[in-house]
Amino acid sequence: MDEYLAGLTTEEINEQTRMIDECTTEEMLRLMNEQDAKVPAAVAAEIPQISKAVDVLHHVLKNGGRMFYIGAGTSGRLGVLDASECPPTFGIDPSRVQGHIAGGDGALRLAVEGCEDSEEEGVALIEQCGVTDKDAVIGITASGSAAFVIAGLQRAREIGAATIGVVNNKPSKLEKVCDICIAPVVGPEVIMGSTRLKAGSAQKLVLNMLSTCTMVKLGKTYDNLMVDLKASNIKLRDRSIRIIKSATGVDDATAAAHLESASMNCKLAIMMIKTGLEAGAAEHALNQAEGSLKKAIKGFNHVV
Repeated sequence: MDEYLAGLTTEEINEQTRMIDECTTEEMLRLMNEQDAKVPAAVAAEIPQISKAVDVLHHVLKNGGRMFYIGAGTSGRLGVLDASECPPTFGIDPSRVQGHIAGGDGALRLAVEGCEDSEEEGVALIEQCGVTDKDAVIGITASGSAAFVIAGLQRAREIGAATIGVVNNKPSKLEKVCDICIAPVVGPEVIMGSTRLKAGSAQKLVLNMLSTCTMVKLGKTYDNLMVDLKASNIKLRDRSIRIIKSATGVDDATAAAHLESASMNCKLAIMMIKTGLEAGAAEHALNQAEGSLKKAIKGFNHVV
């Protein structure tokens, strides 16, 4: 028996759910809901570490670097999910925020459990991605022991990349190979060892915070409006019009007309309305403000 694994909180038996197989359907659901309610507090306890990580990720992306999520199983799937949502939500190039899972994309649909034990594949992934000292790598593993993740982070660290760990146990093997370790400990799972449950929920909340707050700091929102989305379908065009109206106070027709003039770029349309500039001049002002709509508008008003 592996002493490290045997000592993990995520491998313990949850005494509060021991008799779950004798419960009614509603009793089972209430047990799960009570256990899930513990997750937000565990994440809240890690906010100081999450804050440090966001600042590092902001620095990396602002200076032309990239961020990579790496993980195995549920942890890897959550990383890929978070990365894949960044381009449509924040208009960032897919190459700038990437998610990778042990076993490759096929492991997203079908479990390939043995891959998490391969140090070689973890190292190979970092090298295949061309990770440099300008990048950041976030390793996700509930147990903190996935060899694929640990070896990948070690290699990234040797290269000089910033390294961040997300784990659900303290202490862990993972914390020794990362600059910042985020460890929301959620206790034993409803079903022993099933870290897709509370541990996975905690990881999802942490990744939400890392990507969302980094993008906000990069100027990808205006107030809390999703202004960098690309209106690539009917739903997103409709949302863009509503965002433009909320930000500027114009009517539907004016919002739609400016969205068309801005080549379906919601942020650019708002800049045009707020300043009266044509598309080219408005785009130049946004570029001068490093993409921050609020900063660009304030700069224009100051000049005027």
